[in-house]
Amino acid sequence: MTALQSQPPVTARVFVQRCSATRLGATLARRLAVWKLHTWDVPYGTSLSDTVALLVAELAANAVLHGRVPGRDFELRLVYAYGTGAVRVEVSDTHEARPDTTVMPQPDAEADGGRGLLIVEAVALRWGVNDRVGPGKTVWAETEPTGVPDGR
Repeated sequence: MTALQSQPPVTARVFVQRCSATRLGATLARRLAVWKLHTWDVPYGTSLSDTVALLVAELAANAVLHGRVPGRDFELRLVYAYGTGAVRVEVSDTHEARPDTTVMPQPDAEADGGRGLLIVEAVALRWGVNDRVGPGKTVWAETEPTGVPDGR
């Protein structure tokens, strides 16, 4: 057996797409994410697909509403750990402002918005904010491993 044959198989799939920092761009990011998962054998409507759709929707909306820099896009990155069924969602924008990961905001009960990161906190296994190459930051969230390779 050669050294090449003894290496373990690739266990992660990665998808990266830049989207316009608009509401339409955020919608497209969510649709692309569930489509990409479907091509990776995670069917539409499964728990994992729905969780990723929610995470992408909230993180992309935040990038558009709070992280938008005129003339700059945001980036969606998905990493699917095929062996465990876990997904890492990353949304990067070029705005320097960062969400506070230590204190969750408590919006007024009558407010129309302000619950995005509360939703991310409730749905994700863990989430956070990292520096990125160039200006801005990356907000990421990870799903629970499903334990099934195809994510069902």
